Amino acid sequence: MSFVEVTPNSHFPIQNLPYGIFSTPNEPHPRIGVAIGNYILDLSKIAHLFTGPQLSSNQDAFKSETLNKFMSLGRPAWKEAREMLQSILSADQAILRDDAELQAKCLVLQSDAVMHLPATIGSYTDFYSSIEHARNVGTMFRGAENALMPNWLHLPVGYHGRASSVVVSGTPIRRPRGQTKPSDGMCHN
Repeated sequence: MSFVEVTPNSHFPIQNLPYGIFSTPNEPHPRIGVAIGNYILDLSKIAHLFTGPQLSSNQDAFKSETLNKFMSLGRPAWKEAREMLQSILSADQAILRDDAELQAKCLVLQSDAVMHLPATIGSYTDFYSSIEHARNVGTMFRGAENALMPNWLHLPVGYHGRASSVVVSGTPIRRPRGQTKPSDGMCHN
């Protein structure tokens, strides 16, 4: 149980502390945080508390504008960070619970924050993970009668994606409309 108030229907109890990148009007630089209840715990303000064997020499990862450096540290560092976060947010741990000044600096209402893309995406591979997706795309390229390639049920089918198509949820997207024939009926080269 956390000292931070978390309603029973919250998606962000102490057992689920998702990482993200956020900024606020008062501090417009993007930084790392974790959600807890209706708050974001600003990890850049508590980086000095990560003193375990994996993170003591990597505290700067929590002062980055993306999660890339933290993600590159690997599972042992992630586990250590999760354990430390759950400890300092615990109702039984005084380090943050009893420090009103530190709480004022590092607990930000989610409603006051703007979320940003959490990582720099260099490139990615996407997979046709459902038969519906594979059929829809296959129909566009090969028609309904040949929608699924013969090997689709036997091996994963992947394709290279564009990093520019990865955006934060809620970002307006201008979708392409394809090519259309002009109203005069003429084909132009």
